[in-house]
Amino acid sequence: MKFTDGNWLIREGYSVSGAVQAYDFAVKGNTLTAYASTAPIPGRGATINAQLITVQFHSPAPGVIGVKLVHYAGVRDRGPAFQLYGNEGDHTVIEENEQEAVLRSGNLSVVIRKGPEWSVHFYRGGERITGSRAKSMAHIVEDGGQAYMREELDLGVGEWVYGLGERFTSFVKNGQAVDIWNQDGGTSSEQAYKNIPFYITNKGYGVFVNQPDLVSFEVASEKVKKVQFSVPGESLEYFIIDGPDPKGVLDKYTNLTGKPALLPAWTFGLWLSTSFTTQYDEDTVNSFVDGMLERDIPLQVFHFDCFWMKGLNWTDFQWDEEVFPDPEGMLKRLKEKGLKICVWINPYIAQRSRLFEEGREKGYLVKKENGDVWQWNLWQPGMALVDFTNPDACEWYAGYLRELTDMGVDSFKTDFGERIPTDVVYFDGSDPHKMHNYYTQLYNQVVFNVLVEKFGKNEAAVFARSATVGGQQFPVHWGGDCYADYESMAESLRGGLSLGLGGFGFWSHDIGGFENTAPAHVFKRWLAFGLLSSHSRLHGSSSYRVPWSYDEEAVDVTRFFTKLKSRLMPYLFHTAVQASEQGVPSMRAMFLEFPDDPAVEMLDRQYMLGDSLLVAPVFSEKGDVKYYLPQGRWTHLLTGDTVEGGSWRKETYDFLGLPLFVRGNSFVALGSNDARPEYDYADGVELGLYTLEDGSEASVTVRSMSGESELVVRAVRAGNRIDFTVVEGSGKPFSVRLHGTGAVSSVEGSGASLQEGQIQVEAGQPAVSFSAVLAG
Repeated sequence: MKFTDGNWLIREGYSVSGAVQAYDFAVKGNTLTAYASTAPIPGRGATINAQLITVQFHSPAPGVIGVKLVHYAGVRDRGPAFQLYGNEGDHTVIEENEQEAVLRSGNLSVVIRKGPEWSVHFYRGGERITGSRAKSMAHIVEDGGQAYMREELDLGVGEWVYGLGERFTSFVKNGQAVDIWNQDGGTSSEQAYKNIPFYITNKGYGVFVNQPDLVSFEVASEKVKKVQFSVPGESLEYFIIDGPDPKGVLDKYTNLTGKPALLPAWTFGLWLSTSFTTQYDEDTVNSFVDGMLERDIPLQVFHFDCFWMKGLNWTDFQWDEEVFPDPEGMLKRLKEKGLKICVWINPYIAQRSRLFEEGREKGYLVKKENGDVWQWNLWQPGMALVDFTNPDACEWYAGYLRELTDMGVDSFKTDFGERIPTDVVYFDGSDPHKMHNYYTQLYNQVVFNVLVEKFGKNEAAVFARSATVGGQQFPVHWGGDCYADYESMAESLRGGLSLGLGGFGFWSHDIGGFENTAPAHVFKRWLAFGLLSSHSRLHGSSSYRVPWSYDEEAVDVTRFFTKLKSRLMPYLFHTAVQASEQGVPSMRAMFLEFPDDPAVEMLDRQYMLGDSLLVAPVFSEKGDVKYYLPQGRWTHLLTGDTVEGGSWRKETYDFLGLPLFVRGNSFVALGSNDARPEYDYADGVELGLYTLEDGSEASVTVRSMSGESELVVRAVRAGNRIDFTVVEGSGKPFSVRLHGTGAVSSVEGSGASLQEGQIQVEAGQPAVSFSAVLAG
């Protein structure tokens, strides 16, 4: 929201009262409070009719400083509020002298200048990273009486802003106006399903605006050297989070707002859907499942979309008996084929649903101010909304989910959650404007908790479309409704990379596009991208997404990349554990891994999959692709070609290839099974060590499917000798293959031998060590 008219004037219809002077300070416990006047106070007489903004500085964790601006403190907070996990504690140091007041937290500090001109400065050590100048903190009143609180934070020269949720606009947010307001707008608009009031910059700090209501950002747009954010009301809170690098920012941010749950290994396999409005029954489903099996394409999850229930009845949690007369038997038969089952749900209750009257009578549906049930006809006739602020309504809804899990359902696609009205009354009295964005958190939490209850910790997974702050705790999330073309493929990737910079560790998208039917070449290019994403689903709108409906080569491409992903599971599952422990996404924007390389700062058509794999999807029929390799030696995972980085490359690939490079001085663990994502990753794992330089070292961790370390190996190179040490191990055999270092002439150490160019190790146990001597 813009309040100014150019650099000097205020827009007509607004009155802006900005902080101009620190009147005085107070310290209570670990909180430093500054009272900022909106006009100079040279003497006692000026205190009459004065206006103050109370600014509270505090720290929930080292390296994180919270700032709360309050104009009128008497406004009742009706909620909801984001759940934060910080712990105000002894890490905070507050100091004050004649020139300034300072609050320190770890290596981050905030300095508030005393004297006639208000200013707030945030420092990392001795480096100023951002700050707020005179009149930046402001109380604003619009004609008609609506009040807003505003802050403006400085941007430096060459500073870029990223994040703000899953946004499909330009990856770098400078120059954009962004409203944090969940909407069902597809992937081709400025609207977003997952709006997160958190951004990160290439200077290694982040800003989290702790407001569940509409937050309006002007990112170097209203004022080109500022990020402005404003909210309706009389208070505003935000946090400055120091990394000091981007990964450190995400770690601290997810410490504050919640870490992503670790997902079960089966979720990383290929998901196949009925699609949305297609005609299907059990025979159709079996033709898909058996068709994949006959073509040797590993399939892990089958998803039933909306019409597993009768049309006009959504949501009633009842199988359409005319189409599926024996749903429990059908699910049993599918599970005997080794499949997991997912079904579509949403939080909306059609008037024809068996749940409608029950929910109305018991008060489980959101109401109007006059006490009537809120309804409309958009999506379903007479549709109502479950009131998840009512604990009894949550339990009621959860009970129907338990019936489905008992029947054999393993996961739920939690669709929608964005079309939430504001002219309503909630059971717990929550502010309906704040609930618009927050509703999805309650919805997904109820569903996720049922799955945890039924299957256990780290065994639950939803497939969610909408989210807000903290939603990363309930993965997986997918990118919403995209078109079947290269432009939507690219915008989907931008959205996923942007979402990952908000603490979301896992992300998926509709391979081949949701709307329309892609030409075969688009589908095949999208397959490579989709199966090198954290999660992979074939899903569409009005047409099936089985690969043979495109052409026979699409079958080959699906098989190739699905099997490759299965072999990559030891590497990918370790990456998943990193996401759950550190808040770093599986699919990473390039600047996240290479924060000191200015050439990667705007890249959004390639990404790092974990620490070591670079993926550059192909967005053209001919296979032309242009991508950038950072400094160092890189080895193509599929061809074995090794090249020097630090430059752009332009190449052409067939449908079974794309730029897929392994970073130098790193391991990639390849598993022994290419038929499914669930297996013993440590047993027979091949540890590929890539271009280890003289004087360098690398390490690799292979996990069990519960996330525990089963094998940790460290390699150190000195000249033509590489020494390996098993730091952790459960006694299972493994092998090591060297790439880009020349041939191995001999292997030293008991229990290790050289066989057909690989080092075979009989048993990976702690303290086992061996060495490879390189030829020449």
